[in-house]
Amino acid sequence: MNRSQASLLLLIAVLSAVAFLVVLPFVEYVAAAAILAYVLHPIHVRFRRHVPARLSAVAVISLSLIALVAPVAYVLYVFVETLRDIARGETGLDVETVEARILDLTGIEVQLSDLLSTGAQRLFEVLFDGVGGLVAGATKALMGVALMTFLLYYLLLEAPAFLAWLRDLVPLPERVTDSLFERLGATTWGVVVGHISVAIGQAILAGVGLWLAGVPSPVFWTFVMAVLALLPLIGAFLVWGPASLYLVAVGDLTAGVVLAAYSLTVVSLFDNYARPIFINRQARLNPAVILVGVVGGIYAIGFTGLFIGPIVVGALAATLETFRTEFEAL
Repeated sequence: MNRSQASLLLLIAVLSAVAFLVVLPFVEYVAAAAILAYVLHPIHVRFRRHVPARLSAVAVISLSLIALVAPVAYVLYVFVETLRDIARGETGLDVETVEARILDLTGIEVQLSDLLSTGAQRLFEVLFDGVGGLVAGATKALMGVALMTFLLYYLLLEAPAFLAWLRDLVPLPERVTDSLFERLGATTWGVVVGHISVAIGQAILAGVGLWLAGVPSPVFWTFVMAVLALLPLIGAFLVWGPASLYLVAVGDLTAGVVLAAYSLTVVSLFDNYARPIFINRQARLNPAVILVGVVGGIYAIGFTGLFIGPIVVGALAATLETFRTEFEAL
């Protein structure tokens, strides 16, 4: 390597570090734009057959925002408000009856209202960094969504050229590059479409059971289950299990037993059958890998890390697998 090459590489490293610092505050939105572009591009291609490319991109983004942002915004609003009510001690649950039942059965006096209030406060602080963090987070979210929308628009328009540029940029043989991109595509599709779809489907099924059983704040608990269902080793059981016990504790034995039976059959069977069909055939990732990605993503970049974390870890696994299988050919 001569001096000119070394200087150019040093300049690339410095500019890359500066660019990373510039993008860092909105890195989750940039990553989300890339993921959405990957998922929505097939729809854009179909629309483009009938209308101009720019109009197709605008239509796809508009329909996606209407279909995704409005329901998610409503659920997040209900979630935050319910979380704040629980933190203030307004749980909507018959806590006194449950505390009395625990005292009769075990002889131990438990202050469930204090435990729920403390837990809600801690969760609120972790997710939103307090009230001030919630306001700042909402402002940042608006800016991030605007940035994501513009990026998504141009990514949809320039996807073929961008992919061709990436392929030329990768200093690997064409066969190895094709194998790497194929694995990355399958991993991304499996994580995004597979895990998120299965988690949402499982949460909705369990949420319907909570609503029919008469559990308070079913929308709030459905959102919690959608998050927990992204953790393959934990799942929605952490909500519907205690909910069933709660119904039994307050004297509604039939509702508690029916909720438990419904969750053990319909909800669990959906997870056991849908997850291998939609995920394992595509991403071929161990559930532990997904768990690490979800937990690490949350602590690294916040709420959106629920989705970005597994993709990053899955992409690393796909890259390592490509290296392992193709190394001898290099």
